[in-house]
Amino acid sequence: MEPTTLTTERLVLRPHVPADVPETHAACQDPEIQRWIPVPVPYGVEDAVEYVTRNAPARWEDGTEYNFAARLGPEGPLVATLGLHPRGGFAYEIGFWATAAHRGRGYTTEAVLALARWAFAELGCDRLVWRAGVGNTASRAVAEKAGFTVEGVLRAGMEHRGTLRDCWVGSLLPADLGLASRLPYLPAPARAAGTVA
Repeated sequence: MEPTTLTTERLVLRPHVPADVPETHAACQDPEIQRWIPVPVPYGVEDAVEYVTRNAPARWEDGTEYNFAARLGPEGPLVATLGLHPRGGFAYEIGFWATAAHRGRGYTTEAVLALARWAFAELGCDRLVWRAGVGNTASRAVAEKAGFTVEGVLRAGMEHRGTLRDCWVGSLLPADLGLASRLPYLPAPARAAGTVA
């Protein structure tokens, strides 16, 4: 797929470019990003160069991941990084982190919603999946504000630095944003009170 730029009321989301290296490197020094996101630790300039100039463009080209830098306007500061990657024939998974200086202002939620709409409209996504390590309350707050339904805990649901960890999992469907789905959806019937599983 050709790289795409998305805009929201406050943000421009575009694929990473080499000029993003310094801000990406600086952001990934944050202990909270290192705690929850599988970035190298320590995170050197060469790691930012590898991600921004090699990995991210190659993944756009082969369709294995679509990464975006979210900025306050075209030339504004980096506020978040987001990515989408396929999870089967109809689902994509979203991941994101926010820069420490720009948390708590709704930027990441705004970017997640823009990326979700794009995934539903342009990628044929019918189910957007979010996962975060249990305890990553900031990620969960963004997901819930964006309309994700938290579905539960996956035991050993993610690998992080050589350890399997439990993670929260949630989903967002096109209908949650008032959009049409590529396929009809038949939800499970509500359980009757007193039904034994």
